[in-house]
Amino acid sequence: MVKRVAALYDIHGNLPALDAVLQEIREAGVDHVVVGGDVFPGPMPRETLSRLLEFGTSVQFILGNGDREVLAQMRGVETEWFRTAPESWRMPIRWTAEQLDTGHERLLTGWPAACRLLIPEIGETLFCHATPRNDTEIFTRLTPDDRLRPVFEQVNVPVVVCGHTHMQFDRMVGEVRVINAGSVGMPFGEPGAYWLLLGPDIELRHTRFDLETATKRLLATDYPQVQQFVANSVLRPPSEAETLAAFSRAEITS
Repeated sequence: MVKRVAALYDIHGNLPALDAVLQEIREAGVDHVVVGGDVFPGPMPRETLSRLLEFGTSVQFILGNGDREVLAQMRGVETEWFRTAPESWRMPIRWTAEQLDTGHERLLTGWPAACRLLIPEIGETLFCHATPRNDTEIFTRLTPDDRLRPVFEQVNVPVVVCGHTHMQFDRMVGEVRVINAGSVGMPFGEPGAYWLLLGPDIELRHTRFDLETATKRLLATDYPQVQQFVANSVLRPPSEAETLAAFSRAEITS
């Protein structure tokens, strides 16, 4: 049984943000890390994955939709999403897949869609990327409860941790406490890295780091649209209000 768990979601190859979070995790006495999907795509994919794999604490991965699309590209499979997505969305997926090798492919193939952990004083906790149903559904702290009850009422756990929308929240859906860990590497809201600490309490964490140094490291890569990534994910992320308005048009309806 693990006692203190860090949940890191939506890192998106942002190694400077991850490094700052891992330092806080060391100081917090965490004994298990759950990486909740979307390690990829992003500017420093190989370095980010290596850092997680080499971290001294036990690390467990689940697959996010971004990871899944990168894996499909590595296998030479063109998914329905990839066929219909704008080229500006496909470029980071394609580039990230080109940076990885067959060893990485085997590793990603073994990542499950979800995992469960028993955490003292919190109980059995389900970790999934977006919702327990799939890795792409969108909901926020404002999504009406009646839309979410069908998604969560059958999970049979007191706590569900998710990500995908890159915004932290902590809310109830019926009898289930649903927590979004936020995004380490592509946040919405104030600059910094967002993550979740579980055990014995549940803490929404926000880690600040040197944005100027991070910018230099990221701009040194040849990641597609790296200037846009730095501007929108490091220096000036979209506000929560802007993002909530955008997601309201795409969130779960039933």
